[in-house]
Amino acid sequence: MMVHPRDRAGLEILPFAECLRLLETVPVGRVGFVSDGEVVILPVNHLADGQTVVFRSNSGSKLSTVGSKTLVGFEVDDYDKPTHSGWSVVVSGFTEVVEDEGEIRRLEHLGLESWGGAGADASWIRIRPTSISGRRTSGAAFAD
Repeated sequence: MMVHPRDRAGLEILPFAECLRLLETVPVGRVGFVSDGEVVILPVNHLADGQTVVFRSNSGSKLSTVGSKTLVGFEVDDYDKPTHSGWSVVVSGFTEVVEDEGEIRRLEHLGLESWGGAGADASWIRIRPTSISGRRTSGAAFAD
């Protein structure tokens, strides 16, 4: 088993490739952004598409306000309560609305399952990362 460096809190710092792998393992993440002067954090169904994250947003929803060139944070995680172990991956970056018809068709074939019922007018939004980082707990050592 490979040993990764730890941060000051003792959490394992995950390598970039492991962060990308973990992004693909859970269907729901949270996107955070500022809207009308308030921090908004919303759950979204997403897909990892190479080194980017994509999701859909219905027009008129709070999430549709991110549009293009908005700085966002995106986070996915998982944990095991009995063992007090878990991980978290955070993507920081800028959004873009996918407008190219060929790219939209390609994304539609990747199998994103929207739990919120993305309508026919839903836009694809891509997060172009400026950073991707992840941490993992060591388990019981972090129990309360």
